Amino acid sequence: MIDRFEGENRFLSNFYPSPVMYRGIVYPSVECAFQAAKTLDTKVRAEFAQLTAAQAKSHGRRVKLREDWESVKLEIMEILLRRKFKDSTLRAKLLATGQEQLIEGNWWHDTFWGVCNGVGENHLGRLLMRVRDEIRVDGR
Repeated sequence: MIDRFEGENRFLSNFYPSPVMYRGIVYPSVECAFQAAKTLDTKVRAEFAQLTAAQAKSHGRRVKLREDWESVKLEIMEILLRRKFKDSTLRAKLLATGQEQLIEGNWWHDTFWGVCNGVGENHLGRLLMRVRDEIRVDGR
């Protein structure tokens, strides 16, 4: 089981530097692209391409959320993760995790995307395992 996305497993984190394109803009990380996707304002989205992942997370808390955000956020995250792991180096690292359960363990009480103190839905870990399975099965 991999229960922290740090050290040699930091590449699993959305904060890991890995350029991804979303809606015609290249973002420096999945975190930046995901936070940008919270808004439909193209000018505001473009701002996220110039931020670090930590800055993007903070800035994302202040944008006017698109009305459908709660219904699309998992799908958007999955799309971004697929794009991140198109990179051959990252793809190989993800495949090298084998059948390990991936758990985004954290101390900041994110029980939607991860697990804190044994509690959480671990959506990020589950999406990563889904992407890994897709790659393994059909090379997507």
